[in-house]
This record gives sequence, structure tokens and C-alpha cells, in this order.
Amino acid sequence: MIKRELTRITESNLFERTILALIGLAAVVVGLETSPTVVDRYGEFLFVADRVIIYAFALEAAMKMGARGRRFYRYFQDPWNVFDFTIVVLCFVPATGPYAAVLRMARVLRALRLVSVVPRLQLLVSTLLKGLPSMGYVAALLALLLYVYGVIGVFLFQANDPFHFGTLGASLLTLFQILTLDNWDDIFYPQFFGTHVHPAPGDPVVGPDPAAQPVAAGIYFISFILVGTIIVLNLVIGVIINAMDEERNARERAELARAREAEEGLSADDEIRLLEHDLEQLQKHLHLLRLRLGGEGSQSAGERRPR
Repeated sequence: MIKRELTRITESNLFERTILALIGLAAVVVGLETSPTVVDRYGEFLFVADRVIIYAFALEAAMKMGARGRRFYRYFQDPWNVFDFTIVVLCFVPATGPYAAVLRMARVLRALRLVSVVPRLQLLVSTLLKGLPSMGYVAALLALLLYVYGVIGVFLFQANDPFHFGTLGASLLTLFQILTLDNWDDIFYPQFFGTHVHPAPGDPVVGPDPAAQPVAAGIYFISFILVGTIIVLNLVIGVIINAMDEERNARERAELARAREAEEGLSADDEIRLLEHDLEQLQKHLHLLRLRLGGEGSQSAGERRPR
């Protein structure tokens, strides 16, 4: 009875909205504590509000565990519940000693609980985490592209613009700036016209052998921008969309399974035990039915005997 009532409460819209409001209030309280003036005036009130919020989060975790009855450990099977529980535990650790600053900063993580409460945010974060393996291949491709273009940039523009392409490290940093499309034309024009004609902004140094390379600069920069920003960016978007579809399908299957379990009101283990019990009862009834039919058959045969 208690389990069913806790389940009804924790899954209600009012309970979720209350937790959302507490998360928002916790974020506001932490933000106000960064102001010395506010702390001097309302420090005691903020402390009380902080304690109330922490105990409310602890009560929420206890209620969700109680909703699972004797199998309270299933609460920790959900990674988001583990995340929430960890934040609650960190908030109860006394913020004293050498790690006081770290423990105070842990209170800021309560604002991140918004992710664990809002399903749409959960979907986005889970999608990003699930797409990390594939993103690694995209990152490797991008690193290879940067390295190849970095070496080519040193060979082509080192004498003209040693500030941007004098070494491999400087060339890689320059290409990363171009990849973000942040004032990439300020790097392109000195190579196109030569540093003796068009020095880079903030870099009036002319290379030891300045020379205009319009064809090489045009091919180099345009091809890198097309490959680096358009193709790689599309690969990243494709990976994220694919991971989002997989995560959405997995969540739909999990919701359907929970819906079936909620309709029947039984867990999988309870269903198995109930089926075993029903099978035993059915076997007993069949055995009694056979005995009864056998007795009736022998009685009928005796009545048909001639006297």
C-alpha cells in the first residue's frame, strides 16, 4: 500500500513541478551567495533556504527508493538517479578543511539536476554521450586534416608570413582560427597579396622573403574551409542526429515496457512466480479431474454389469 502510494506521488505532475521549482530556487540561492552585500543582509535566510532545499532533495530520493519497495536498489540502476543522489550526498558533506571550496562548488551542481528532471534535456545529454565514440572518429579525421594542411601551410607561406606559418605549431593554431571562421580573411589576404603589400592586422612584420601567391593561397584556404567547416561539421551533425534517433527509440521501448508493467502492476519476477503458482494449481486440478473421471468411469462400468 505504501509502495503504491509513493509511486503515485513520485510520478505525479505536481511532484515533478515541485522538484523543478526547488531546483530553480537552489540555483537562485547559490547565485545570490556570490554577492557579499546580499550575504551580509540575508545570509541567515539564504542558509535556512539552502538547508530546506537539501533536505527536500534527500526526501525526494528517499521517496523514490520507497516507491520501489524491497527492491529499493533499483533506484540506482538509473544513471540519472545516481547523479542526483551523488549531488545530495555532496551537499551534506561539511564544507570545512582544505576541500571547502570544492565542496561549496559542488552545491552549484544542484542546478544541473534540471537535466535529470526534464526528459528532453536527458535526451540531449544522452545523445551527446552516446555519440562520443563516433565523434572520436570525426575528431581523428579533423586532426589528420589539420596536420596535413598545417605542414603544407608551413611549406607554402613560411617565408612570407612567419608569424602565422613559421612553425608547425603556429600553423596549426592559425588553421584552428580559420576553422572557426574568425577573421580568416585577415590571414588570407597577406598570403594572397604578400606581407610587403598587405601585412596581417596587428602583425606588421614582413617575412624574410615576402611574395604574393594568389593561386596557392586561394586553393589552400578555400579547400580547407570547405573540407574543414562544411564536411566535418555535417559529419558531426549526422553523428548527433543518428545518436538521437537511437536514444529516442531506446527510450520509447523502455517506456512501453514500463507501461506494460504498470498496467499489470507486477514486475517480471512477480509474473514468473505467479505463472509458476498458476501452473501448479492447474496441474493439481487436472490430477483431481483425472481421478474423478476415473472413479466415475469405474462406477459406470459396475452399473452396466448384468446382475
